[in-house]
Amino acid sequence: IERVKGALHYIQTQYPQQWVSIDTTRSEVAQFAVAHGADIVNDISAGNMDDKMISTVAALNVPYICMHMQGRPETMQIAPTYGNVTKDVIAFFKEKIATLNDAGIKEIIIDPGFGFGKTIEHNYQLMHELEQFHQLELPLLVGISRKSMIYKFLGITPEEALNGTTSLNTVALMKGAHILRVHDVKAAREVVQIFKQLNS
Repeated sequence: IERVKGALHYIQTQYPQQWVSIDTTRSEVAQFAVAHGADIVNDISAGNMDDKMISTVAALNVPYICMHMQGRPETMQIAPTYGNVTKDVIAFFKEKIATLNDAGIKEIIIDPGFGFGKTIEHNYQLMHELEQFHQLELPLLVGISRKSMIYKFLGITPEEALNGTTSLNTVALMKGAHILRVHDVKAAREVVQIFKQLNS
């Protein structure tokens, strides 16, 4: 709460028209942030790290970004395994969406969780098969900005990974992603503009 308090106040006073997403796994942080201007809760744990998160978001009546992560942040990259990563992640979402709906959460955005408990190969399979997530009939968020699936694969640093990020953001849009989570806003905006022109 101490970390986000100042940022929330600044955005509320300087850019009150902007939507704000609070990235947290903690229900008390979500509660505070929404009370101080946040509009969306983004939870990398899908409610699995705080048993009060789902009921809190339902009571707040805000959109919920629900991400898939195998394990916990401190252990997720220790030999992650799947039968079939795309099928397994979709099955996770089907079960989780039912839970969220039962709790009363009306607006759900799904995030496959690129880089969260997944090998480089898992990440590229998810991207290759991204269209399969449309069966869930929910907005799809993709966050691959400067991640290791790009820089480790290419043998470069995160600082050098903008070109790879732009390439994969383009692929994600072509496969139906609705939201891109990015660090490089100008570059991502240009990708979106070009994609829209191509499909106009």
